[in-house]
Amino acid sequence: MAPPPEVLTSDAKRQFRRKLSLWYGKNRRDLPWRQDHNPYRVWLSEIMLQQTRVAAVIEHYRRFLLRFPTVEKLASSREASVLAAWSGLGYYRRARMLHAAARTIVKQHRGKFPDKAEQLRDLPGVGRYTAAAIASIAFNEPVAVVDGNVQRVLQRLLGRNLTGEKLWKAAEDILDRRSPGEHNQAMMELGATICLPRQPLCLVCPVSTWCATRGEIARPKTPSRQAKREIHYALSRRNDSVFLTRRAKDAQLMPGFWELPEVSQPPLHTKPWLTLRHSITVTDYTVKVIPCQPLVGVAGNWVRTSRVSTLPLTGLARKILSAAGFI
Repeated sequence: MAPPPEVLTSDAKRQFRRKLSLWYGKNRRDLPWRQDHNPYRVWLSEIMLQQTRVAAVIEHYRRFLLRFPTVEKLASSREASVLAAWSGLGYYRRARMLHAAARTIVKQHRGKFPDKAEQLRDLPGVGRYTAAAIASIAFNEPVAVVDGNVQRVLQRLLGRNLTGEKLWKAAEDILDRRSPGEHNQAMMELGATICLPRQPLCLVCPVSTWCATRGEIARPKTPSRQAKREIHYALSRRNDSVFLTRRAKDAQLMPGFWELPEVSQPPLHTKPWLTLRHSITVTDYTVKVIPCQPLVGVAGNWVRTSRVSTLPLTGLARKILSAAGFI
């Protein structure tokens, strides 16, 4: 049997695009960043969606836009305010790059986004995928996008584990150049809702006719080991305030963020007030929160509960303080 082709015939591509477009028009999710083609909103959503699920982004996106409705407003704000608004989304380097890019747009481009993918890639935090997404969706530039969803669709469609430039070339080859933004969003939507990672819904897929695999491509299994660790934090309360520490500004991870003091040796026979789970990359933490007075020798501040939600908090601190009712 001959191997499946890496490209579809011209007629197959035309039919594929048409079926995909019709399906997307009827079935796309009603997401707030799809209400218009405003480049600021497209850019913000794409940065937020990096390494984050759509469901977790929607409310953060709405709140962020209320606080920073324009790129000028974002550029003129303090970094600490931007990080506080980003709190809960994680991967805070994205927020810093977002802020830096906003300032670049205002200072070097007079508040107007570059309308070409190649120029957009000069902005801090904007890579090949993000630049192509903004350029195609906001400015209708005929450039293809490749994210995890599109990669999965293309690999199954063509029956090959394509990577790197071959993958981008395949995306460009199938692109609808008359409506690149809609096509790119349709490809991503197909991967997110139909062409799922483990159990693709092939029976309801609008383009299964042209799919070489109609399911998962066999991949070598790589065992993953999740390390386990127990950590303790001190929760000190006084009237309507809580005691928090702040990471150094030159810290390697999340510099300047606020958190509860970590307890290296918890007092014997002290029952934790709260126990929760928290995972970071390959480590699964059991977090125990100990009620106690501020630790001796630990620098920090009493923060009024009304101010806590305005601070840039680590993800774990936000989780603990939310469970404690401070947020």
